[in-house]
Amino acid sequence: MPNSKVISNSLSEWFATEQGGYVLRREREYFDRTVADIFGYNALQLGLPEQNFLANSRMPLRFTAGNQPGNAVRLVCGELPFASASLDLVLMPHVLEFAQNPHQIIREAERVLMPEGSLILSGFNPFSLWGMHRALGRKQGIPWSGRFIALPRLKDWLALLGFEVAGGRFAAYAPPFRQQKWLERASFMERAGDRWWAVSGGLYFLHAIKRVPGMRLIKPKWNEGLVRKLLPATPKLNNGVQKVERDE
Repeated sequence: MPNSKVISNSLSEWFATEQGGYVLRREREYFDRTVADIFGYNALQLGLPEQNFLANSRMPLRFTAGNQPGNAVRLVCGELPFASASLDLVLMPHVLEFAQNPHQIIREAERVLMPEGSLILSGFNPFSLWGMHRALGRKQGIPWSGRFIALPRLKDWLALLGFEVAGGRFAAYAPPFRQQKWLERASFMERAGDRWWAVSGGLYFLHAIKRVPGMRLIKPKWNEGLVRKLLPATPKLNNGVQKVERDE
């Protein structure tokens, strides 16, 4: 295990530390469970090619893309070279926190997703012990150099693009200790987190679905002259009032 005091220059390097491994285990648990229940044909994971978070997906085409070596497709995340409405699932683990323009990346994800397609994101929660650690000035190295995005803000961005939140959860309630032994001693916080302080987990996941407005029924423009010819004639009096036959 690498020395956890060494500053990590990438998220993959940080995942190899004891502190990062604590987060990675929770990422795998959520992604493995969630992608298994999403059906379709084409699934994309943006970034982190070393971590196959699509391993449990049932889609026939699963690939990674990003600007790091090791990706199946090398690209800029804000300019996806895929046809509109061509993907069923886009998975973005911590992509937005280290992007210059996270809004553009979400817009591109919305464009390439098919209607009812799924977008799954993970991020660090600024309103947590992990966010407090960063706010106290410890912004050197990964992941502290990223811009932690608050979950309500992220939900607003998604809603503006027509996404509907379908699920999600918080995790990593223990303080951001560097050593495994301290993380294990704080495991009681992990067990109690979902029950007592659910929104204060250091990590959040979000599953959103691209919604497309339903079809609007277009009523035909009737030919009134033809309708009058087809309807049975009704006898009328001279004043235009319908004549009523009465039995004597």
